[in-house]
Amino acid sequence: SDHMENIYGYLMKYTNLVTGWQYRFFVLNNDAGLLEYFVNEQSRHLKPRGTLQLAGAVISPSDEDSHTFTVNAASGEQYKLRATDAKERQHWVSRLQICTQHHTEAIGKNNPPLKSRSFSLASQGSANSPGVQRRPSQNAVSFFNVGHHRLPTGKRVPIMQPDHLVDVREMMSQAEGQQRDLIRSIECLPVSGHLTSLDQDLLMLKATSMATMNCLNDCFHILQLQHASQQKGSLPAGTTISWLEPKISLANHLKNGAAQNFPAEINKPASVREEQSIAEPCQLTREPEEINPGEELEDICDDKEDDLGAVEEQRSVILHLLSQLKLGMDLTRVVLPTFILEKRSLLEMYADFMSHPDLFIAITNGTTPEERMIRFVEYYLTSFHEGRKGAIAKKPYNPIIGETFHCSWRMPKSDVATDAGSNFSAHSPSEQVTLSKDLEGQTELDYYTVKFVAEQVSHHPPVSGFYAECVERKMCVNAHVWTKSKFLGMSIGVTMVGEGLLSLLEHGEEYTFSLPCAYARSILTVPWVELGGKVNINCAKTGYSASINFHTKPFYGGKLHRVTGEVKQNTTNTVVCRVQGEWNSVLEFTYSNGETKYVDLTKLSVTRKRVRPLEKQGPFESRRLWQHVTESLRDGDIDKATEHKRALEERQRNEERLRAETETPWCTKYFLKEGDGWVYHKPLWKTVSAAQTQQTDTS
Repeated sequence: SDHMENIYGYLMKYTNLVTGWQYRFFVLNNDAGLLEYFVNEQSRHLKPRGTLQLAGAVISPSDEDSHTFTVNAASGEQYKLRATDAKERQHWVSRLQICTQHHTEAIGKNNPPLKSRSFSLASQGSANSPGVQRRPSQNAVSFFNVGHHRLPTGKRVPIMQPDHLVDVREMMSQAEGQQRDLIRSIECLPVSGHLTSLDQDLLMLKATSMATMNCLNDCFHILQLQHASQQKGSLPAGTTISWLEPKISLANHLKNGAAQNFPAEINKPASVREEQSIAEPCQLTREPEEINPGEELEDICDDKEDDLGAVEEQRSVILHLLSQLKLGMDLTRVVLPTFILEKRSLLEMYADFMSHPDLFIAITNGTTPEERMIRFVEYYLTSFHEGRKGAIAKKPYNPIIGETFHCSWRMPKSDVATDAGSNFSAHSPSEQVTLSKDLEGQTELDYYTVKFVAEQVSHHPPVSGFYAECVERKMCVNAHVWTKSKFLGMSIGVTMVGEGLLSLLEHGEEYTFSLPCAYARSILTVPWVELGGKVNINCAKTGYSASINFHTKPFYGGKLHRVTGEVKQNTTNTVVCRVQGEWNSVLEFTYSNGETKYVDLTKLSVTRKRVRPLEKQGPFESRRLWQHVTESLRDGDIDKATEHKRALEERQRNEERLRAETETPWCTKYFLKEGDGWVYHKPLWKTVSAAQTQQTDTS
């Protein structure tokens, strides 16, 4: 009973890359099986800042030092904690493990296993089956001899004996053999006629049978771990139960759904041989290149991603891919079919989030800290609509390590809001073109310039750094993003790990912000994108913060693309602005003075970015690097685009292998690693500070 007493005290909790470690007051509630934390001991009577259910959790002391440990909840949430010394860590870890074991066993006792059920695919061929009424080919499953074993029911055995695991393994082997026979029978069918190997119902059967076997293998793996823990009494410290690695190598298995049979080297197009023969990036000059905005021309490229036909035509390819994926599987190393690609790199997509430079520059024109925070929130929420091109969920190119993208925007000074209430311009597209042409006759004194640079700084994990600045207004933004994609069944989720920092040097203010998750939904029909998750914007100097929620659509009812948020003063806990609406349609801002403003994002003017012509770009600049893939996609030649894409990826793998063999570290060009983040090598806050120091010394 002494071991089950509630304990409490201060621990350090890792919050994020910017904030780092913070002291928080933790309470272990043994009765409820909860680990709660508060800002401090005085706020213990208030609602906890965070709560973890300990049933099914894994408590893991860290190998990095003797003070740190993690609590991994069954929900997937994780707390990374640090005690003052090794003794205190052991005290917390042992008490947490005892509480976790107690509540996990309680769930097992109160929730006995479901009774096993028998199910026959062949029975689905009856005349009353809805499947038969849909299509005659739905009867295809009755052609195959698929057996099903009914496990004997009986009293639950407290400790599974080794021979029981042998029986399960034998049944698994039989099921795997039957599944292989099923796949072989489907693939032996003719490619034309009444029932073909490309029948969509049969492809779905292949996908679901493969997913089922993978899931059963994972469950068997968990049974083995449970058996080992029962033999030893408990799981060893640090043990985790995770998804197994995929058994099929997708990289060598897919070329839009078929085996990759590329022509011999001599028959490859010259452009492909050129892509494979570009020198090792570290052998090229890695010195930062100063891009002259005068060489950049207004972008005339307008690749709209609104063609749904390709997705419908390639549905069998998607089904073939799904048959080899598993729930929760990391897609970072999975080669996805070419037809789902956008005609731009991920680095250029980050640039397109800056398509409203007038709103970006207007942030620093706010006369008060409150107004500047609200303007930043307004700009932040208007950036996602233009960042997504078209309604269909297509994927930008995965940047090659060392790839860069440069562009700039010119904004007439007269179009940048200076007073409150005039933050948004609403020029029509035709008016916007006129504005762009008017810039040609203006001098540099008549417009602001916003410069942008992005670089892929890491391949595994895939991390991008990007930086934008407006020198005239002494403001810049620096960010790094690690994209983690996972297979979620009928959708794909992408988590944007990392943070950004907006610096307003005229006011000495810094704003930290994060990015929402993105989801590609309905990937078997007409895929579409939605954003989800909570993001925070904070300014430590002024004490203002914003909390924004991107809401995913509920299963039943509800609106698409909904977003809500509020801006508040942390010291007084006063809400000064509330926002609601859709991030790709209309937003409603309500201010503390009672005023309300509506912003129709579809009518906001978009300033075209300026880029250098291809012939002036370096070999690792995005548009030149991917030009042959983009041209093939524009022409609708998926096979040719796939070949060019494969050549780039193969070259990257060869270079990575060579660096590993020679132990040569990768050299970035524009971004430097600082702690867990990446920072532009010459940020405006450094150059302005150096200039002020030099001016002071001269005086």
